[in-house]
Amino acid sequence: MSSAFALYRLPYANRYVKVEGSTQEIPSCALLNGCSGFVIAPFQVKQDQPIVMIVPEQVEELELSVQSGQPGTSGQSGKSGQSGSYFNYHIDFSSFHAQLCQGTFRKIVLARCADEVVSSAEEPETLFLRACLLYPRMFIALVYTPQSGMWLTATPEILLDGDGSRWRTIALAGTMKLEGDQLQGEGETLCWSTKNIEEQRIVATYIAECLERFTDDFVEEGPRTVRAANLVHLRSDFTFSLPDNHHLGDLLMALHPTPAVCGLPKREAFDFIVRNEHTPRRYYSGFMGPLNMNDATHLYVSLRCMNIDGETYHLYAGGGLLKDSVEEQEWLETEAKMQTMRELLVHNS
Repeated sequence: MSSAFALYRLPYANRYVKVEGSTQEIPSCALLNGCSGFVIAPFQVKQDQPIVMIVPEQVEELELSVQSGQPGTSGQSGKSGQSGSYFNYHIDFSSFHAQLCQGTFRKIVLARCADEVVSSAEEPETLFLRACLLYPRMFIALVYTPQSGMWLTATPEILLDGDGSRWRTIALAGTMKLEGDQLQGEGETLCWSTKNIEEQRIVATYIAECLERFTDDFVEEGPRTVRAANLVHLRSDFTFSLPDNHHLGDLLMALHPTPAVCGLPKREAFDFIVRNEHTPRRYYSGFMGPLNMNDATHLYVSLRCMNIDGETYHLYAGGGLLKDSVEEQEWLETEAKMQTMRELLVHNS
């Protein structure tokens, strides 16, 4: 049992919540049944990388301050480390794409990590508040536990959200970058490629099949274009009821990791990713958020995130690969996704 904290802000909210408490390690998603607290879960649950539940001892709701999130002047953004090198990505892309061409996978997600070093680190809470101001559409969270370390995320992807009577999840896949005049809108004029449409359909079909195991009362709407920072994605929404709310852990076990961060077939793609990606994902592409706190659950997939380690920031991003994926385009997509976190590190000189 150790001290830990989480700050989180729901999309479009003008207040954020601070949770402080002790931690409890959870060996699997299924064992979250009946639990209550703030959860941070990794992509791969291991003994040294557990699901961690912050058991609330103090919870307070706070107003967002515009001033506290403004960029500072104390340092300069640094350069990317070797973990972000194109060479490593090229090796990974080649091995992943070969499996797609052989028909082993219908889709597989390739992720990478890049290190940003600053000369003078800012307080993590300042970065959290800045993210709240820059990204009003996203779920923003800053989480520290002794087991996971410090993580900051600005993510658009709901894993499970509800108040006990009605639940929702989403299928989010496909990515395009907004540029020029497109930044004034929500991406409504963009035309999606066949690759992006197929990728999103794979995720939506998988989620529908998962939900069918738990309920016969669900509705799918979409896909539609949604904006997240300077990117847009294709999103389908699922709303559903459950016969009871005592088996949320079992549902999370089925949903996580979704094909949006893993691939299909799911187990085979997961095993290949764990064995072959250059950099372990750790808590990137896991999930986090309050579970059964005040009769509400808001769990989000940990995308657009970074691990804060002193003056070094480990940035993570990934993208879904299909057979017709092009390496340079996929690399540029991860660069665009990492920019969400890099924007927080840009200081005025």
